[in-house]
Amino acid sequence: MTKFVLASASPARLKLLKMIGIEAIVYHSNYDESLINLTDVVDLVNTLASKKAETVAPIFPSTLVLGCDSVLQVDGEIFGKPENQDIAIARWQKMRGKMGKLYTGHALINTDTQAKVINCGITEVYFANIDDSLIKAYVATEEPLKCAGSFALEGKGGVFVDKIVGCHSNVIGLSLPLLRKMLRDLNFEVTDFW
Repeated sequence: MTKFVLASASPARLKLLKMIGIEAIVYHSNYDESLINLTDVVDLVNTLASKKAETVAPIFPSTLVLGCDSVLQVDGEIFGKPENQDIAIARWQKMRGKMGKLYTGHALINTDTQAKVINCGITEVYFANIDDSLIKAYVATEEPLKCAGSFALEGKGGVFVDKIVGCHSNVIGLSLPLLRKMLRDLNFEVTDFW
């Protein structure tokens, strides 16, 4: 087995995989996330990641398929991708000066054996207390519209994050240490994909 499939259209996740030497096939699951309505954040991201991987897995024999899903929770409220700029601005007004937890669900399926491993990475993100003019300028770049939690740590949004406690890559959308452990749980090493 040499194939690795990323069941996600996220360029940030693909870039992380390339960074560690995995040349993944990208196949967007197009899974309808509105079908899942869970209030527990870990259950939500793990279920969505699993559904995305399960949707793509039948298409690729002899492959590992990775599905991921991320959300941000601030003051008990769950933030996925904002639908428009007004929502992104309102979210940033709630997030500024606070700590949020970024949850990323990971589901890895071996399509030969149907073995599946599911894990959630959780990272604390401390947001700068920025004023409305900075929030509006950032949202006007449209970067926040493409990201869970309305910010991209690896982009312009990184300048508005004061501190991170936990896995840095998890905030970008894929915990590399967690992926390494999940590969090992399925009897692989990351080096098998170099």
